[in-house]
Amino acid sequence: MKSAVETLNPTRVRLSIEVPFEELKDSLDAAYKKINQQVTVKGFRKGKIPARVIDQRFGRGAVLEEAVNDALPKFYTEAVNEGELNVLGQPEVDITELKDGELLAFTAEVDVRPEIEIPDYSGIEVTVDALEVTEEEVEKAVEQLRERFAATNPVERAAADGDVVTIDLEAKVDGEVLEDGVADGVSYTIGSGELLEGIDEAVTGLEAGGEATFTSELKGGSAEGKAAEVTVKVTAVAARELPELDDDFAQMASEFDTLEELKADSRKRLETTKQYDQATQAQERVLEELLKLAEVPIPEKLLADEVQTRKHNLEHHQLGQMGLDLEKYLEIQGKTLEEFENETSEQAIKGIKTQFILDELVNKEKLNVNQEELTEHLMRRAASSGMSPDQFAQAVVEGGQVPMLVGEVARGKALAVVVEAAKVVDTNGEVVDLEDEEEAAEATAETTEAPAEAATEEKAEDKAEEKNEA
Repeated sequence: MKSAVETLNPTRVRLSIEVPFEELKDSLDAAYKKINQQVTVKGFRKGKIPARVIDQRFGRGAVLEEAVNDALPKFYTEAVNEGELNVLGQPEVDITELKDGELLAFTAEVDVRPEIEIPDYSGIEVTVDALEVTEEEVEKAVEQLRERFAATNPVERAAADGDVVTIDLEAKVDGEVLEDGVADGVSYTIGSGELLEGIDEAVTGLEAGGEATFTSELKGGSAEGKAAEVTVKVTAVAARELPELDDDFAQMASEFDTLEELKADSRKRLETTKQYDQATQAQERVLEELLKLAEVPIPEKLLADEVQTRKHNLEHHQLGQMGLDLEKYLEIQGKTLEEFENETSEQAIKGIKTQFILDELVNKEKLNVNQEELTEHLMRRAASSGMSPDQFAQAVVEGGQVPMLVGEVARGKALAVVVEAAKVVDTNGEVVDLEDEEEAAEATAETTEAPAEAATEEKAEDKAEEKNEA
């Protein structure tokens, strides 16, 4: 076999491959064997039809076509390896010559990873939010905890903001009561905004036994999006009573003995969260600066495939779980289809650039991923997908997604190298030391998730669903 590589542009090549006919022998034998199992000829046992009879009855062309289809992937792979090409996606193959008994010649156009020169990133400098926890934030955290321990007591008065009311609902569209438009005994906190628009105004001021009618757009069900006449009847009113903020509350709501200890713990938790956010912010901003420094050609077909994958995952996974379609989603977001497609394309370009640059950095720095790092990453991904680690791991292995997870971790380590070399300061001008931010490594892996790997969780979930259905 002979092969030659022609560079069409920085991200695409054409392979020209010539194969002497004798090298097709194994594929020809396999073709005759396959046809033998598929056809029947009177006077011959199945599988025992001579090659000359197959040629006469079904045509030599059918055999050659089968043999060539079998041989092409092998010779294409040999040519890719011989040319030391890093190909992306599937090739576009064109058979240019096929002479029976003499020669097979074909071309294969395919996208390749562009050669990228890693820029000098030692001068990158970014600014992140300062690590400050205010008294107001601590008080808000404690107040949220206090809300969780609020008690409700029945009252004989008109319902007011913050009260918990028990209500019966009936929705009509065009004067007809909807089959799924009746609900009894619903508990609702006035002012929470968790039910229909207009319900707060309707129930405020009503005592037990009172009712009101209002018009609202339905957010779900058989008449979603339609204006409905809703009748609400209050059957009970209860006032929420918050516990006193004292040491007794601290002992009831936590493992601490005093309110001051509880507040100190709340402050510490807020600081930890802000440290993580600060590290994530640093990684994202360092990555933005790194992308600005490097010239990265983008393969057109890879970009088109990535855009399509992102749209598919949004429509069939994320929006599907929320009961929305793309049209409704765009309406909620206040975007046109053109704006959405432009944004998706920009995100895809950024993802591809990120993958190419960091993968090159992984190779340059000879970064490896050990089993402990991979396991930790897998467990976090499993938790974010709502699956058990064992279930997620099995689905990832069965779906052939392990190399993708390894790539995510490796790229995270590559970005960590760049972040370590960068100068990170906060809005107060203080230098930020991120060396002790162990949790930041996972955020880095998420930041550097490759385009082809963006669907890893969805694929794993699909695998798990298939197994459950089976």
